[in-house]
Amino acid sequence: MDKDYLICHYHEIALKGNNRKWFEEKLVENIKKTVPSCFYESVKRISGRIIIKVKKRGAEDFLKNVFGIAYFVPALSCSQELSIIEKKACAILENKKFKTFRVMTKRSKKDFALNSQEINDRVGAYVVKKLKKKVDLKKPDITCFIEIVEKYAFLYTERIKGPGGLPLSSGGKAVCLLSGGIDSPVAAFKIMKRGVRLVFVHFHAYPYTGKASLEKVKRIVDIIKKYQKESRLYFIPFAEIQKEILTKTPGSLRVILYRRMMMRISQEIAGAEKAKALVTGESIGQVASQTLENIGVIMQAINIPVLRPLIGENKEEIISLAESIGTFKISIEPYQDCCSRFLPRHPATKADLRAIERAEKKLDINKLVERAMARAELRG
Repeated sequence: MDKDYLICHYHEIALKGNNRKWFEEKLVENIKKTVPSCFYESVKRISGRIIIKVKKRGAEDFLKNVFGIAYFVPALSCSQELSIIEKKACAILENKKFKTFRVMTKRSKKDFALNSQEINDRVGAYVVKKLKKKVDLKKPDITCFIEIVEKYAFLYTERIKGPGGLPLSSGGKAVCLLSGGIDSPVAAFKIMKRGVRLVFVHFHAYPYTGKASLEKVKRIVDIIKKYQKESRLYFIPFAEIQKEILTKTPGSLRVILYRRMMMRISQEIAGAEKAKALVTGESIGQVASQTLENIGVIMQAINIPVLRPLIGENKEEIISLAESIGTFKISIEPYQDCCSRFLPRHPATKADLRAIERAEKKLDINKLVERAMARAELRG
C-alpha cells in the first residue's frame, strides 16, 4: 500500500526550549531546499515532528542528507477512528513476510479516547484475528508503529536513519580550508552536521603543478553538495607566495609560514563572506605543522576562531567517516598539492613565534595577501 506521508523526527532540536520553533522552521526550510518540489505537496511542522505530504516516491534519497533529521518514516495516514486504524494496520502488514509482530503507539493527542497501551492491545488483537499472526513483544519479526498526533493518525513499519545533528545554517557560517586529501572533507561534514554552513577555500600551485588537485576538490565539493546544495568554492593561487617564502626565509620554517599565509587569506575570505570562523582538518601530531606548538604559532597570524573537529581523531576513524560520506576514493587519488612543493627535509616541529615573526619581516605580507585575493577564482 502506498504511503502518503513522510514523517521526519529529530533529537537535538527537541532540547532547544524557547528556540525550538526557530530550529524546526530552519529544518522545514532545508527540506524544501534539498527535496525537489516534484516529490511533495507540502512540508510543515506539527507537534514534535515535520510531516511531508507525498506527491510521488523519491524524496527518501534526499532526506537521508538533511542534517537535523534523526530518522524519517514512510507512513500511511488515516482518520483517528479506531476501527479505521485497525483496518489500516492490517493493510500495511498483510503483504509483509512475518510470523510475529507487535504494535507500538505514540499518542501525542492526550484527549484521545484510549491511551497508548490500550491502542496497542486493540489493534494487536484485530491483526491476530484477521491475519492469524502471533504477538511477540520482545523480538518480533515486524513492528507496526502508530502515531496519534493533532488531527492525524499515522501508521508505518520501517524507520530510515537520517544524518542527525542540527539543521544547516542554524549554527552560522564558516570558511573551510579544503585540500584534495582525506581529512578536510571529513572535517567539513562534521561541522556541517553541527548546523554550520560552509564556504570552501582551496590553495593551489597551478600551473607549476597539474590540475589534478583542482579537479579533485571540485568532485569532493560535488559530493558535499548532497548535504549543502549551495556551496561556494574559492580557488586561491599560492605559487607566488611559496616562491617568496622559499627564497627569503629559513627552510625549516617554510611549512609554518605557508600555513600562516593560508590562514590570513582565509580570514580575508571569511570577512568577505561574513563568516565567523575557519575550519581545518588538522589532527594533533599527524604532520609537522600539527604539533601543539606549531598550531599555536599558526593561530597567532589571525584573530578569528579556527574549528578543528578532527583534532583528537586517529586516521582510521577519519578514513571510516570519509568512506561513509563518499569522499575517500576521490581523496586517495594521486595528486600534488601546493604544500608538497618545496618541503624542507627537516621542518620545525616546535616553531618559535619570535623566529617566525623575524622571518616574516622579509615578506610583504599585505601585498601577497592582496594579490592572492585579487587572483582568486570563485565557483558556485
